Amino acid sequence: MKVLITGAEGQLGRALQASAPANARVLAIGRADLDLADAAAVEARVRAESPDLLINAAAYTAVDKAESEEALAQAINAGAVTAMAAGLAGTAGRMVHISTDFVFDGRAARAYRPHDSRNPLSVYGRTKAAGEDAAGPDALIVRSAWVHSAGGENFVRNMLRLMAERDRLSVVSDQIGAPTWAPGLAATIWKLVARGGTGLWHHSDAGVASWYDFAVAIQEEALACGLLDKAVPVIPIKTADYPTPAQRPAFSLLDCSATRGLLGDGYTHWRTNLRRMLLEEKALG
Repeated sequence: MKVLITGAEGQLGRALQASAPANARVLAIGRADLDLADAAAVEARVRAESPDLLINAAAYTAVDKAESEEALAQAINAGAVTAMAAGLAGTAGRMVHISTDFVFDGRAARAYRPHDSRNPLSVYGRTKAAGEDAAGPDALIVRSAWVHSAGGENFVRNMLRLMAERDRLSVVSDQIGAPTWAPGLAATIWKLVARGGTGLWHHSDAGVASWYDFAVAIQEEALACGLLDKAVPVIPIKTADYPTPAQRPAFSLLDCSATRGLLGDGYTHWRTNLRRMLLEEKALG
């Protein structure tokens, strides 16, 4: 099985490569290999490679910057997906597209199910929703949230840096969701592929957290494993106290019960996977 993975240098791209099944011949491409804003080049590359499976793990993810770069975000998050689908047209190749909790508006009273109505609040969310539509009805679309992995660019590593540099931190406490360890997400994607999955699916780690809860846990676990040598006060603040260009959903917890039910692989709590990630981070030096 020939597998083309975009976003080779990203957290999920690396995790997918590391956990690829034995029968997969993986070609992973990154920004240096292909400009995803160039739709013609994307379609031509996909057509030339003619993969059995295309996993689109690349995206424009600068949520706040997207508010002033809407055309670029649209080109990468939606236009490139349209081009990928066109490149696969007429072949037996399948597409896996990775999406986000930001397609929802955060006003739900329960965790979001895959087929709940979307109402994105930001340019990033709108362009990711457009990417879901562009992937087509036969694609496998996996939504996730708050992704982190050792060595990546993410909230966990940012908190570790700030906790080492500052005397105190303020972190938003009224945005609720659940973190996701990238290797766990990658494992779910490969399992869904093996099942021939199509349509919408959700994956995040089990449990619920605010960004403040997550930050507190990061400090506690980092102190326990020796990544930090001192604790600093972490102060909860409201979203209104930390204004950003992009509006974020206040509640974006994903209901992953359908995914876990299909795969029969149980739930892993986000704090367990945070501990795993921090141990890997420590091993990196």
